[in-house]
Amino acid sequence: MTSALLIVAAYLLGSLSGSLLLGRLRGVDIRTLGSGNAGGTNALRTQGWKFALGTVLVDVGKGALAVWLALRFGQGEPWLPYAAAIAAVLGHVWPVFHGFRGGKGAGTLVGALLVLWPVAVLVVLAAWLLVLTATGYVGLSTVLAAAMLVPLAWFTGADDVRFGFAVLMAVFIVFTHRANLARLRAGTEARFERVRLWTRLRRKAA
Repeated sequence: MTSALLIVAAYLLGSLSGSLLLGRLRGVDIRTLGSGNAGGTNALRTQGWKFALGTVLVDVGKGALAVWLALRFGQGEPWLPYAAAIAAVLGHVWPVFHGFRGGKGAGTLVGALLVLWPVAVLVVLAAWLLVLTATGYVGLSTVLAAAMLVPLAWFTGADDVRFGFAVLMAVFIVFTHRANLARLRAGTEARFERVRLWTRLRRKAA
């Protein structure tokens, strides 16, 4: 019963979407703006960096809190924190409080990893920054960063629970970013040109 309650609590925490809660204070629903996604990237594009920062803090924080609660009250069940992390991410993507239309889960996953698997955050963020500064594509950067969880779990000798979690989350992030990948193939994906540091350095060197 305790485990079930903690998983439900994690899903409900995940359903507290940062951009949608902050948007209500501003009188906007960012799902009607830009890409229509309730995540940090669309928040940045449509509402500015302060709004986006608030969005990210809420989304990361709820993932961290969901895992912490599972660790604190889960009576030592080794699988429970991972289940809570998954539940929080699912809540973010399909939030019960917002008509089951949320974001793509990356920020909440990072928050869960901060408590559950801190070294993974360093690897994921490094991969994300490397791809982003090389290509300017946020969606592609997020997908490839999440994919790094699988080789990280493999090379660090993770147990079956952690390895399964890594595979599941990597696949799930690909799923939630399927529209980005489709636009990338079509050549219509939005790009942040200002962050393409490697391209600018090459131009200067030339």
